[in-house]
Formats: sequence, structure tokens, C-alpha cells
Amino acid sequence: MAELEWLEGGITAVPGILAGGVAAGIKPGGKKDLALVYSSAPARVGTVFTANQVKGAPVLVSMEHAKSGTAQAILASSGCSNVCTGERGLKDAKEMTKLAGELLRIPAAQVLVAATGVIGVPLPMDRIRAALPKLVKALSPQGGRAAAEAIMTTDTRPKEAALRVEITGRPVTIGGIAKGVGMIEPHLATMFCFVATDAAVARGALAAVTRRAADRSFNRITVDGDQSTSDTVVVLANGLAENAPLEAASRGWRQFAGGLEALMGRLAHLLVQDGEGATRLVTVTVRGAASRRDALLAARSVANSPLVKTAINGQDPNWGRIMMALGKSAARVDQDKVAIAFNDERLVERGMLREGARLDRLREIMAEPEYGITIDLGLGRGEDRVWTCDLSEEYVRINGKYTT
Repeated sequence: MAELEWLEGGITAVPGILAGGVAAGIKPGGKKDLALVYSSAPARVGTVFTANQVKGAPVLVSMEHAKSGTAQAILASSGCSNVCTGERGLKDAKEMTKLAGELLRIPAAQVLVAATGVIGVPLPMDRIRAALPKLVKALSPQGGRAAAEAIMTTDTRPKEAALRVEITGRPVTIGGIAKGVGMIEPHLATMFCFVATDAAVARGALAAVTRRAADRSFNRITVDGDQSTSDTVVVLANGLAENAPLEAASRGWRQFAGGLEALMGRLAHLLVQDGEGATRLVTVTVRGAASRRDALLAARSVANSPLVKTAINGQDPNWGRIMMALGKSAARVDQDKVAIAFNDERLVERGMLREGARLDRLREIMAEPEYGITIDLGLGRGEDRVWTCDLSEEYVRINGKYTT
């Protein structure tokens, strides 16, 4: 794996990428709510969308536009998800791509669109039409942070990351922005992740690497076990690094794939860290499973358990809840072989409380903002991990009044 150099900034750290964010009046209070990412050169595109059977109009339009394998812009709004809005919703999503295309002087089919927010409410298109020229004028190489702010809903802070990796002797930059802190559970989450790179990638090669990177990052996080209707991951590769076009078996492919996975992993980590009402970020690692699939099933069951998550919030080392969550999973579990540790403090051995376990030390660990729970099933070599957070009273407060 090539060494990664982490950079300041986000998506506009990538050569040829401009971005911006403005307040269009979709959200109250004058907050930014309309974002645009634009590549000065046409780009290969890789996408992953929600697996939810209920899909927003922007997802349906973007799925159609992405079939060509190229794109040049992403237009995203926050405050209204344009989901369950019928023919009007589809018409509005298509109009947004058309208007943005005209202003950018590119075909509408080269524009992907995304929206997040309340379900079942039509977009305020008059406000969006009025704001789009201002948004295009706001595009700049320093506009990545404004775009990251404009896609936020219940996020408390913008999420962005960028890195550089050397591929076949040339420096390649990968940068991205993301949002989403609730309705977070694979596959994907109520989230956007927009990534750009100046790497040249062969036609058709970007789709698979995008799916794999999303699977190893955004499909390994959970806040509340719910799956959104608007999830959108987009990777634009504009080729300005002028490397030999990368494809699956080519030289430098592993370095590029590793860089993309590392970037998405950092953004996924930031999403869970900022989970609605979250005070703790916990990595649940399961090893010793009969298979990697079993390890993931077991880790997800623990990470999604409301009882485990409330114990994390209360700093209560209630290991019985972890055993319960393991046992209800579809993974093979032999309770007499299970071992559990919090960071390096072992709590459970052979499915029972370890003699001499230091509960005071465990509470100290659980008071830290980040820690790990490691579970060994003692059945094989399968290993995987999921990032989760605690479930707090604040989460209930936020979601109890989401539309009011």
C-alpha cells in the first residue's frame, strides 16, 4: 500500500474541481442549503445509491444520468428530500439538472442531482431557480467548505477530507465532502458523499472500485439502524493528473483503490462521530468468526442494538447486552467460546465474566470519546468491524420534533 499524505481541505483540493454553497431559502434561518460541485473537465463517474425500495426523485434521475459513465457536475440541496412527491418531484429533479447544465454550458445528462431533508414535501423550485445563477457565480477552488456546509441537515459540523497518493510516479489527489448523522445504517446511510480525483481511470473501471470503497466504509457504519431514501455516493475522476488510465489489473490500481477507501473511511468515521445526539464513537470489531460474513453479521448486531447503545451512553459495562446481541445475530455463535474486551481491558472469557475483571477501569474507558469493543468468537479466522455511536436522550429530542 502506497503512503498517503493527508491534505487540508476537501473536494476542491483536487485540481480542476470548483465548488460552492449558497442559501436558497429551502431551510429557514438563512443557512446554506444549495451546493454545487463542478469539474472543469468531463469526468468518469462511479456511483452508489440507496438500496431502500422507496427512492427519492433525485436518486432516480441521477441513476439514469450516471449510466453514461461520465458526469461533470453534482447539484445538491438540503432541507427537503424530494421523496414521495410523485411526478412533480421527478419533473423538479430533471429541471434542476437542466438549469444547472444551461448555466454551466454542459448537457443536463452530465449533471447529477441529490436532495436531503424532510420526506413528502415538494421542493421550493422558485427559490432554487432564483438561487442557481448565484450558486454558479460562487464556484471557486476554495468553495469546498461552503458546499460541505450547504448539504448539512442535522449535522453539527461539515465533513471534508483530502489526500495525495503517488501512482506510477505521478501524484494523484483525492478529496471529498459528506453529510449524514441520522437514519444511518447500511446499506449506505442518510448520507451524501461526493468525491473527486484527478486520476485518469479507464472507462467502466470506476464503478466497481467505488462500490468496494463504499462497502468498506459507509456500509460499515450505523447510528440508528434506519436506512434512508436519498443516499448518494458519487466519485468523479477528471484525469487531469495525466497518468496512464487505471483499470482493475493495471499498475497503480491498488494504490488508487487504497487511497479511495482510506478517504471514504475517514469521511464515514466523521459521520458516526457526529451522529445525532452522539457522545461516543465506538469501533465494534469481531474476530475469530467462522467466516468474514459472520464477523460482519455479529458486529452489526452488536452495533445496532439499542440496549448496547444506551449502555454505551450511560458508561455501563453491561456485557450481557453484548452477549444477547451476538446470540440474536445470524452469525454462528458458541457462547462458551466468546471473549470480549474494551480497548485492552478483557471483560469476558469463555462466555463468562473474567475473574479479576476491573469494572472501574472499564468505566474509565467508556468515559473516553472514542474506544473499541473487541469480540472474539473463537470459531475461525473471520474478522470485520463496524463503527457505531451511543443512543442518547438528545437523539430522541432531535427526531421527536424533526418536522415541527
